[in-house]
Amino acid sequence: MTVERQEGDGGRQPETRLAHYHNPQSWDPYHAEPLTAKQEAYYLAPQWKLMWWKLRRHKLAVAAGLVLAIMYGSILISEFLAPYNLHSRHTQYIYAPPQTVRFFHEGEFIGPFVYGTEFTLNMERMQREYEENTDDIQRIRFFCLGDEYRFWGMVPGSFHFVCPAEGGTLFLLGTDRLGRDILSRIIYGARISLTIGLVGVIVSFTLGITIGGLAGYYGGWVDNLVNRIIEIFQSFPQLPLWMALSAALPAGWSPLLIYFGITIILGLVDWTGLARAVRSKLLALREEDFATAAYLMGASPRRVIFRHLMPSFMSHLIASATLTIPGMILGETALSFLNLGLRPPVTSWGVLLNEAQNINAVALYPWLIFPVVPVIIVVLAFQFFGDGLRDAADPYK
Repeated sequence: MTVERQEGDGGRQPETRLAHYHNPQSWDPYHAEPLTAKQEAYYLAPQWKLMWWKLRRHKLAVAAGLVLAIMYGSILISEFLAPYNLHSRHTQYIYAPPQTVRFFHEGEFIGPFVYGTEFTLNMERMQREYEENTDDIQRIRFFCLGDEYRFWGMVPGSFHFVCPAEGGTLFLLGTDRLGRDILSRIIYGARISLTIGLVGVIVSFTLGITIGGLAGYYGGWVDNLVNRIIEIFQSFPQLPLWMALSAALPAGWSPLLIYFGITIILGLVDWTGLARAVRSKLLALREEDFATAAYLMGASPRRVIFRHLMPSFMSHLIASATLTIPGMILGETALSFLNLGLRPPVTSWGVLLNEAQNINAVALYPWLIFPVVPVIIVVLAFQFFGDGLRDAADPYK
C-alpha cells in the first residue's frame, strides 16, 4: 500500500507503509504452541534463581563479589597464607623497605626470587639505609615449612603457602618499627576487620528490623515513642559518640571482650537509619490487601511482618546491609587509628594504621600506610556488589 507524502515544494512523492496484519483466529490456551525448555525453566524458576540469573548479568557486581569471597575466604586460613607469624620480629631489618619479586637475573630466568638486602646506619640522618645485594639471590619457596603458629589459636602448625629462602627474608610490603612483616600483619588483621562488620551488622539489623517493624506495624504511641528514641540517637554526632562509648570500655578487659564491645557499639549506633526505613515501608504496606487478608486469617503480627511484609522490600534491606558493613569497617578503622578501638595484641587494619600517625614516619617509611589499601578495596567492593544485589533482588523489573 502506498500513500503520497507532501514535500516542502508542493510536490508529492510516494511513501510505502507496512500493511496491518490481523490474525482472524482466536487464541486457544489449550492448543497453543508449547513453551520451549528455556521458557518453561524461566517461568517455573523460584525467586532466588531469578535473582542469581539477573546478578550474573551485572559484571561489575560479580567481580566485586568474587573479590569479597576471596578476602573473606582468606580469613579462614590466615596462618597458612601469611609468610611469617603474626608476632615474628626481625631486629636486623627494622623499617626495611619492600622487596621486589623478580624472575630474571642477568637475562636468565630462574623463577621467583628476591635479592638480599644489606643496611648501613646513616649517622647524619640517624636512619637505616638498605641496599640490594644483587649477588645474594634468595629463591621464594612455596608450600613450605616456616614460622610456627597455632591455627585459630588452637592447632599448632608451621606449613605456609609461601616462605622466604633458607636464611633469607621476604618482606613484600616492608617491615615496621619492630621488624615485623607488614604483609603478614595485614593478612592477620583482615580476620578482625572483616568479621567486625558482619557481627556488627547482625546487631544493627536485629535492632533496626525489630524496632522499626513494631513502629510501622502498630503505629500510634508505639510509633511516636520509637521516633523520639531514633531522633535522640541521631542528634548525637556519630564519631564523638563512638569515641565516648569506646573510651567507656574498661581498660582491664581482655582483647576478646574489647572486640565484642566495639562490635556492639558499632551496631547500637547504626540501627536508627534502618529502623526508620523499615517503619516507613511497613506503614505503607500494612494497608495492602495481602497484609489485611493475612491478619483476618489469624496470622500473628510477627508472621505478617516477617513472612508477608519484609519480602516486599527485601531489595532495600540488602542494599542497606551492603552499605552498613563497609561503614562499620571504616568505623573500627577510625577508632583503632585514634587508639580508642582495638588495641595490641589484637591486630586489625585500624591498629596497623595507628602506627602511621606520625607524619615523619610516613615521610621516611611510606610503606606503613599500605594497610589502607585493603580497606579501600573492601569498601569499593561492597558498594559495587550491593548495587548489583539491589537490582537483582527485584528480578521482575
